[in-house]
Amino acid sequence: MAPPTIRSAPKSTRRDTFKRFVNVSKKFLLDPHHLGPVCLLLFLAEAVCNALIIENVRYTEIDWVAYMQEVEGFLNGTLDYQQLKGDTGPLVYPAGFVYIFSALYFVTNRGKNIHLAQYIFLVLYLLQTVLMHRIYRKTAKVPPYALIIATLTSLRIHSIFVLRLFNDPVAVLLFYISLNLFVSNKWRWGSLFYSLAVSVKMNILLYAPCLLVAYLTNLSYRESFFNLFICGFVQLVLALPFLYANPLGYLKGSFDLGRVFDHTWTVNYRFLPREIFENKYFHMGLLLLHVALLVVFMPALRRFLSSFAKLTVVSNAFNSQCEEEKRRIRKRADGTGLKASQKRSRSKDSQESFYEEKLKLQNRMSKIAQLLILPFFVTNLIGVACARSIHYQFYAWYYHSLLYLVFCTKLSKPSKFLLLGLIEYCYKTYPSTNFSSVLLHVCHGVLIFGLFQSMKA
Repeated sequence: MAPPTIRSAPKSTRRDTFKRFVNVSKKFLLDPHHLGPVCLLLFLAEAVCNALIIENVRYTEIDWVAYMQEVEGFLNGTLDYQQLKGDTGPLVYPAGFVYIFSALYFVTNRGKNIHLAQYIFLVLYLLQTVLMHRIYRKTAKVPPYALIIATLTSLRIHSIFVLRLFNDPVAVLLFYISLNLFVSNKWRWGSLFYSLAVSVKMNILLYAPCLLVAYLTNLSYRESFFNLFICGFVQLVLALPFLYANPLGYLKGSFDLGRVFDHTWTVNYRFLPREIFENKYFHMGLLLLHVALLVVFMPALRRFLSSFAKLTVVSNAFNSQCEEEKRRIRKRADGTGLKASQKRSRSKDSQESFYEEKLKLQNRMSKIAQLLILPFFVTNLIGVACARSIHYQFYAWYYHSLLYLVFCTKLSKPSKFLLLGLIEYCYKTYPSTNFSSVLLHVCHGVLIFGLFQSMKA
């Protein structure tokens, strides 16, 4: 008897399977609402990639030893900020920096265990990645493929975290914690972490104009005042020992708005002669430009934040209705005297209906979250663009927001990635050149103009 022949699957079935595979692949590569799997894979890739960098790329000493020298003076009992110094000069960061890096001083054997410090900063980087991925998922603005490209093509940001050990990533991490709390309407906790971020490095104050408007548009005057009180109280408590020892020395050292940066390390003003770069009128001009841009953007910022406040109320009410409807359906199913299998079937149908409603709500919430996130990122971008000097580590101030910002413009997709690539090029060029510093200003200008065009619509 002849053996039975094995028939292959019909071509139509294989074609349908292939189409389903393509559709699923498109969904997880193109749809911003399905960022979860990509975020998980990128998180794992980041962990492995940064560990390989630590193990295979030589660490570069810049500020870490100076940080340890500065906090060592504090640990030895010196509370006068004018007496806390390191190889790079006097201590110029607020009190939160002193406490955090004092802890790192002990954990890393007085700062000598650099290898351990690198892995600690790797953990900080991964925490920041999780926080930023949460923002990407909540806003549903950035498609998965764009996040993959941006993550895999940035080299400078990895070196800032795990090969340089600057304090900028610590401050930015605390800010992203606060931003995630703000978008979840946990304003008091958000204010606490925002103030902690400011206590590490004062560049976080660049977000302050937007935060004030967010308070006034989302909270009552009383609650706004209370949140401002939280911000001020945290600064006061952290600084109290230093204020008691030398209040003027602390304020001048930690919040010196008139500090002149060294032209040697500038990324954005290499094309200017040193005498112009250090001229006080040049600094005043940049401050006026900063204020002018904030004034121009303020109507849009206020409109976005006011809309966030109103739509959040509607969204919360809709969410409550969904929950109530789910309870009613379940109660009706339990009280109809149906068999267990029928109850399970009806309960399953009600759950599917509920999750469909939740998906619709999630889509609406993505639009709502954008109304809060964009004003914060735009305000910070304006501050960075008008900074009197940008150093390489300052890239951490706004790197993770750049991808989101370019996708909020109406630029073509190739132009968006070109803009990101050019900014990355400017920060990878060491030392900076006249061309790279001018190009960085052009990129900032194009991005700010593109955002203004999209926000005023």
